[in-house]
Amino acid sequence: MYPELTLRRADEEPEEKDDEKAKAPDPQSSEIAKALYKSRTVLIFGEVDMKMAERVSAQLLAYAESEGDIRVIVNSPGGHVESGDTIHDMIRFVGNRVKMIGTGWVASAGAHIYLGAKRENRYCLPFTRFLLHQPLGGVRGQASDITIEAEEILKMRARLIKEIAVETGQPYEKVVADTERNFWMGAEEAQKYGLVNKIITSASEI
Repeated sequence: MYPELTLRRADEEPEEKDDEKAKAPDPQSSEIAKALYKSRTVLIFGEVDMKMAERVSAQLLAYAESEGDIRVIVNSPGGHVESGDTIHDMIRFVGNRVKMIGTGWVASAGAHIYLGAKRENRYCLPFTRFLLHQPLGGVRGQASDITIEAEEILKMRARLIKEIAVETGQPYEKVVADTERNFWMGAEEAQKYGLVNKIITSASEI
């Protein structure tokens, strides 16, 4: 059994209770889903997991069947690394038509997803915050298994750091140092760092 590795804030609060979730409008309800489909918009809100990866992949593939840009709006604290990998890779798979828009916070695996879009297609709203850091993982079992999984975490970290360096233009060593601890950036800081291409205040700016 492989451990489930996550990219999320170490101090993040637990998920809302079911009764609290029930009060919020469901973005996948028929009417809202139709409106999102018409506008070719994908919402990535909340914790990244396999269910989200399946839904987002299906939406991206459906939208890719016809011409036009695809808008992806991200507000996520992070989550399951491999699920984030899937969404990141699917964004690349459907081509450079994906316009990525960050809002709220774009953290950890959420930031990895955000970097799936080409740099010129990465936007954010003014009060967006970004968080980069190394993967968190809990491993249990025999000593040999713990050693193997610890090595895998190090490989994963190196891979994610390389991706950040390539997509932002920052030196690899600088990204290593920056992600030793939680590395927070506001919108303007993220733009200077190379994460964000343009800070926008309206849809007409895309």
